[in-house]
Amino acid sequence: MAERDVIIAGAGIVGLATALKMLELYPGLKLTVLEKEPGPAKHQTGNNSGVIHSGIYYKPGSLKAVNCISGYNMLIEFCNRHNIDYELCGKVIVAVNESEIPRLNDIYERGIANGLDKIRYISKDELKEIEPHANGVKAIQVPYTGIIDYKQVSAKYAELILKYGGEIRYNEKVSAVRKNSKIEIATQNGSFNTRVFVNCCGLQSDEIATLSEGKIDTRIIPFRGEYYKIKPARRYLVRNLIYPVPDPAFPFLGVHFTRMTSGEVEAGPNAVLSFKKEGYTRTSFSFKDTFKTFTWKGFYSIASKYYKTGFGEFKRSFSKKAFVKALQKLMPDITGDDLEPGGAA
Repeated sequence: MAERDVIIAGAGIVGLATALKMLELYPGLKLTVLEKEPGPAKHQTGNNSGVIHSGIYYKPGSLKAVNCISGYNMLIEFCNRHNIDYELCGKVIVAVNESEIPRLNDIYERGIANGLDKIRYISKDELKEIEPHANGVKAIQVPYTGIIDYKQVSAKYAELILKYGGEIRYNEKVSAVRKNSKIEIATQNGSFNTRVFVNCCGLQSDEIATLSEGKIDTRIIPFRGEYYKIKPARRYLVRNLIYPVPDPAFPFLGVHFTRMTSGEVEAGPNAVLSFKKEGYTRTSFSFKDTFKTFTWKGFYSIASKYYKTGFGEFKRSFSKKAFVKALQKLMPDITGDDLEPGGAA
């Protein structure tokens, strides 16, 4: 049985960043990252739209605000040090009518309170100069926002982990966690003893927590975000990133436009209940995951609060016309013919 000081489960960006920081702080640490997939960043890290967020939306002083802003600075410094491509292209948050301006003002005040002193209000005419095809009566320009390929960041993390003496073992799915004098971790390929076990398993983190702690009062409810891509001939419609004012009745940012480091432009995502934790298509289904969702009382608390918005998201999932209608609030020139199927996260 292999003896380790630290075992980290999960080789997404969180698990890899955690491993690298521990090796930097404690040289000589016997550290292993276990990952059930054949490589790093195969799920949320590798499927998101690659935005470097500024922290403008978060309540000042909250952990989300503090961690987003400190993480932003650490990411930029890391990329500069290791020559990883990124671009601080900025984004606009657009109020499409007068009723959204009070919420836009709230976002601005949060941004200022979070130390984002370079954000600014822009008028309808100024918006047209920045994003000629965007529709709005007022907007906030956020110059801090950027784009990046998080798979590249993860690959560099993995490279440095090995350089600093750490170990990454792929195709190693954690199947048991037993706590005795040490912590025993079992996978399909063998067992490990460790003094410290860190759970960075993303959507599976509640499953891993249950292995180590028994019954827990927290459960992850999976949502899928579906994107369309703008066809190459129409990518000129979007210069950088265009976001709506978020709907306060729903805990997501709303459909938006994102230029990616590859030059592709994504439109979306929606946010639809998924019947499989790692399900990236409409037909993805896991009986186990679905059963756990519908037998957890917390799901019904969420459903009762957001059911109207949730039905709208399901409609956009199965109706391209409805998806386009949501996009046209921000960009009237966009049509269904401009879009082709994209990915999901």
